[in-house]
Amino acid sequence: MSSQITSLPVDCTDAERLAAFWVEVLGWQVANRGWQRTEHGPDGVSIEPKDGGMFQIDFRWVPDGPPAGKNRIHLDINPDDRDQESELARLLELGATPVDVGQRADATWHVLADPEGNVFCLCRTQVS
Repeated sequence: MSSQITSLPVDCTDAERLAAFWVEVLGWQVANRGWQRTEHGPDGVSIEPKDGGMFQIDFRWVPDGPPAGKNRIHLDINPDDRDQESELARLLELGATPVDVGQRADATWHVLADPEGNVFCLCRTQVS
């Protein structure tokens, strides 16, 4: 017996905004919204691959703000239809910001933060 990871919950203060960012980054789609009941009404947005895979990212509203330090868990993403520098430019245009978490100057990846400060890495290797 074993278990499967089916979702990655991400705490945030604006689930719609963060889901919209990650939909553009990953080329995914919104799977569900408004499933979370919060003090200010329905909230929560889930995104999934366009092929309807088993894995979702769930953006869940929380009252506290963005993370104050480095995430304990983060996503590594790879470009799939362009080189790393072109993808970096696209991510920055979408609203990602560079972050220094102590990576070496000659690192082959870029450390970035999404619009709510969640850190992720853009790796060099292109995947298809």
